[in-house]
Amino acid sequence: MAAIYAGTSGFAYNAWKPDFYPAGTSSKNYLAYYATRLNAVEINYTFHRLPSLATLENWVESTPEGFKIVLKAHQRLTHIQRLKVSEFNEMFFKAIDPLRVVKRLGPILFQLPPNLKCDKELLAAFLAVIPEGLACAFEFRHASWLDDGVYELLERHNAALCLAESDTFVVPEVITGGLVYCRLRKSEYTAEERAAIKAKVSSLASQGKDVYVFFKHEETPAGAYYAEELLRP
Repeated sequence: MAAIYAGTSGFAYNAWKPDFYPAGTSSKNYLAYYATRLNAVEINYTFHRLPSLATLENWVESTPEGFKIVLKAHQRLTHIQRLKVSEFNEMFFKAIDPLRVVKRLGPILFQLPPNLKCDKELLAAFLAVIPEGLACAFEFRHASWLDDGVYELLERHNAALCLAESDTFVVPEVITGGLVYCRLRKSEYTAEERAAIKAKVSSLASQGKDVYVFFKHEETPAGAYYAEELLRP
């Protein structure tokens, strides 16, 4: 059976005290505590800036072996260049490589802007410059990308279609690449819905696919609790 990685999009939420983080926990120790309960986190920091080596080292020192740090790709790649390849592609991959070297790096999430419409040639050229062996997932937020030709292109490059859902937009459950990447962004998940998610995730893992699941809920630690449920036997 492959691995199940579950967590939240971000971890540095003061509002999670004292329900998730014990009262008195310093913000600098949030990640270390988070990593005692969950085994993956999706980091938005790298969407805004290239991480320094010191930042990466701090993330590594705060987490145990086997923990996965999933990074959102820099906005220059997805929102400014809008997938057009430039020298910044190599800069980004070089900046995050220390996490790969110590085997703490999870897949890279390329989240495209909602107004970027489908362009298969553009996507193909971008996929061609992703370093070999680097796991990645693509979150499409314009419906034109939800196309069999796009799915085939992702499959050819071993890239995952991000199975994202919110109250207003749901990506079809199409599995591409060597892993499954889920972003669950609805405002609420009932106990029945969470049980169904757990059953689906377990089924996918039993088929040999590593599964990454990230919940939202920055205002409360509900998403962290949902992720913990997924990790329980």
